[in-house]
Amino acid sequence: MKLFQQRRTAATRRDDEMFTGDVFTQNLVTDDDAPSLRVTAVTFEDGARNRWHTHTTEQALIVTHGSGIVATEREELAIEPGDVVLIDPNELHWHGAKPGNSMTHLAVLLPGEMRISDKQP
Repeated sequence: MKLFQQRRTAATRRDDEMFTGDVFTQNLVTDDDAPSLRVTAVTFEDGARNRWHTHTTEQALIVTHGSGIVATEREELAIEPGDVVLIDPNELHWHGAKPGNSMTHLAVLLPGEMRISDKQP
């Protein structure tokens, strides 16, 4: 058994092509900790979001704070603390904070690849 305390790593501001707006990530369980699992806390400030993308494995999002949106090409869902979203492998999607709100979720992933889409919001 291993205990990973959230305070052991600092949140990092993300300023890359994956995100729009102010986004911070905190790696809670990394490849070095558990080669078959990644857990990341992601905080989206007011209206921030990620771009359309896919993962080659399932992704679970566990909302811990605020109000957000998760969307696929077929639907857009409002998400709140306590909600768990399961995204299928290779399903094109995005997630982020509702305008006027911030949102934090835990992103749980198995090893695999992420691909950013050229699709526009």
